[in-house]
Amino acid sequence: MRRIKLLLEYEGSQYHGWQYQPNGITIQEVLEKRLETITGKKTPVVGSGRTDSGVHAEGQVAHFNTASNMTPRQFLKALNSLLPHDIVVRAVEEVDSDFHARKSAKRKIYRYTLLNRDYPSALRCRQAHYVAQPLKVTAMRKAARHLVGKHNFKSFQGAGCEAKSAVREIHDLSIKKRGDWIEFSVDGSGFLKHMVRNLVGTLIEVGYGRIEPDDIKAILKARDRKKAGPTAPARGLCLVEVFYDKPKAKRCKVSKKK
Repeated sequence: MRRIKLLLEYEGSQYHGWQYQPNGITIQEVLEKRLETITGKKTPVVGSGRTDSGVHAEGQVAHFNTASNMTPRQFLKALNSLLPHDIVVRAVEEVDSDFHARKSAKRKIYRYTLLNRDYPSALRCRQAHYVAQPLKVTAMRKAARHLVGKHNFKSFQGAGCEAKSAVREIHDLSIKKRGDWIEFSVDGSGFLKHMVRNLVGTLIEVGYGRIEPDDIKAILKARDRKKAGPTAPARGLCLVEVFYDKPKAKRCKVSKKK
């Protein structure tokens, strides 16, 4: 069996997240059905992690095993010819059997987009959260610094999270303002259910002036979801990139001359 790695982009508004759900269509389900059409066999697809209902992706990674002799380019062309317009395969490559889209992942970057002005956007209403009240970006940046590093993020963990530990490490949390648009970029080793959206929701409360920047330290220490801010809407969140270790170089055997 061969292992095939996919790099995916999708607009998640019409889907109930990545993983199979009993109450709605998901990205995983759509991919598996198209692969079955192409290969003639049921083909389970493993993603780098779950994205919630309505969340988007520029760089979701997945893998599947197959006995097909199709080339990566043939898979790319075949999948994109069958997938709906809001799911696109950006790249396909054959990888070693020990590669695992979820277990091999080392870091992920998420971006949360927020529009902050007097009127919303008709063109980007499904990819950004709209906030009319002016936000204090400097205060949000100060608060964000307290979230960088290894912490117990229990206060930012969504209900129903099955993680055994709430300890995670955030490598970087930057907030950029470009005109009326505010972008939160969160780079971490892993994330709890709804964690990024809860972080952003809390930072928005800081922007409103309802939470002081230094209060973030007490919120972390409390390990109580009720102490943090509300969950920001899913539409503003996008999985940007998943990082893996570079594959080991294959050693060439040199035959000794007799």
